[in-house]
Amino acid sequence: MEKSATPPLPLAGWWRRISAMLYEAFLLLALWFIADYAFIALTHNVHSPFEKIVLQVYLLLVTASYFIWFWMRGQTLAMKTWRIRVVNTEGTAITFQQALTRFGVATVLLGFSQIWGLFDRDRQFLHDRLSGTRLVRTDV
Repeated sequence: MEKSATPPLPLAGWWRRISAMLYEAFLLLALWFIADYAFIALTHNVHSPFEKIVLQVYLLLVTASYFIWFWMRGQTLAMKTWRIRVVNTEGTAITFQQALTRFGVATVLLGFSQIWGLFDRDRQFLHDRLSGTRLVRTDV
């Protein structure tokens, strides 16, 4: 007798994803404080325009690393709290390339990508649509 395929998890709703994003913003702010403190402790100050650009690039890399690392493992802390998991269209873990694409598109289209989700047929954000990922509920 063959095992029946497990049905895919339902997609996370728009409000649940927005709520997780708001929680994520607080966690990200704390991460930025720690990263900024470490940068300033090592450089002893940030006065020149060059140092400010280096700090901004550093914070962008810290942010990208945070999200890519956790997305490739399925969830960030905020996603765990709101019982959301990021998966590919087959329902398995996403690749580095998908995580990088998701981060890049979400960063460049911040705001627009979320509004897109109000009009998308599956209520998915644009960065999920373009990266081949989806956010599913894990509380079912």
